[in-house]
Amino acid sequence: MESRCDRSDPDHAGCCISTTRIKHRVWRTIPTMRTDELDFELPESLIATTPASPRDSSRLLVVSRSDPNRLEDRVFSDLPSLLAPSDLMVFNRSSVLPARIKGVNQETGGGFEALYLFEAPGSDADRLLWVAYVKTKRPRVGRRVEVFDPSGQKTGVVLEFVEQYPSEGPGAWVLSVTGASDGSTTDSVLCSIGGTPLPPYIVSQRKARDEVVDDEHDRDAYQTMYADLNDPGSVAAPTAGLHFTDRVMNGLQERRVSTAEVVLHVGAGTFKPIDAEHLEDHDMHSEQCSMGSALDSFRDGKPNLDESGRVIAVGSTSARTLESFAQVHRSGGSISGQMDTDILISPGYQWEWVDGMVTNFHLPRSTLIAMVASLLDDQGNGIERVRSIYAHAIHNRYRFFSYGDAMLILP
Repeated sequence: MESRCDRSDPDHAGCCISTTRIKHRVWRTIPTMRTDELDFELPESLIATTPASPRDSSRLLVVSRSDPNRLEDRVFSDLPSLLAPSDLMVFNRSSVLPARIKGVNQETGGGFEALYLFEAPGSDADRLLWVAYVKTKRPRVGRRVEVFDPSGQKTGVVLEFVEQYPSEGPGAWVLSVTGASDGSTTDSVLCSIGGTPLPPYIVSQRKARDEVVDDEHDRDAYQTMYADLNDPGSVAAPTAGLHFTDRVMNGLQERRVSTAEVVLHVGAGTFKPIDAEHLEDHDMHSEQCSMGSALDSFRDGKPNLDESGRVIAVGSTSARTLESFAQVHRSGGSISGQMDTDILISPGYQWEWVDGMVTNFHLPRSTLIAMVASLLDDQGNGIERVRSIYAHAIHNRYRFFSYGDAMLILP
């Protein structure tokens, strides 16, 4: 199956308290977890290549942390009725950059692909410098690439290889941007030349099925309805949020479910498979996050909701953000700034601010499955529960991964 990926492949889809950058690592307190415990076999036919239409017609598998017998097949539009008045849902409002870049080598005519990651140190208005994963034959310093837009038209933008960027792993380079209009910003250049940074399994499955989807369609479909387009920064979508529609949001309001927003800019490492034998040896990727409007609710720690109220994170990115700042708060630090988090949540982790989660069905051998197993680990059987839940989803033909169906994990 085409669900494994290489961090050097551009088909992948960045706290500071004041100005200090801090990373957080959470270690398990139970015996070591083998990575193969997170593996499973998935028929390729269940890999979703387009989202459900309308978005909230996707399927929703409802499970419970405290009740292992709860396993309900629902539709996502049912979500408001499954929550309690005074629950708090926390969304990640980061928006996705058109970060996929294609072009040709000016010297050889060979193909070039890249995934923009972030601006390189030293980048400014006079000279844009980008860090990107690149895919091309024999990259070297000084090589120049002519860039095309998603429709295959010349853009006038040229990228030049400056140096490798080893801290981001194999395939990462610093690229100098020339040919853009004077005063152009990274956002404006990417908007004119970039394509939607779809994950590799969608790209490969579309090819295998002879499916052709216009990039303009993906640019809309691979963006949550509540994304802040003035604050782009993700190179992969926070996909649990793709199911939400005006109808669902209105239903939450009628149900008196409160909402708040955090910001986590999803990095390419979100799809990175665990290549170590044991989970704890995995080099966890780092992502930038902040509390956003949720700061008002969590400033003094976990909010004091009504008796029936729970905190439900929309997606692993919202959960990562809340639990990262929970660690900061517990240690007495301020949660009003930004931070780079490499928090690794797996069975044995004690959840502090998150009670439940909306999530998609994730790649095998991924840290995202470990996180879900942790949330379901109330009785020490999180991995077994995930395997049973995923087996049910596969048997009942749920659609998997970024454009796939969803799961609601209730307390």
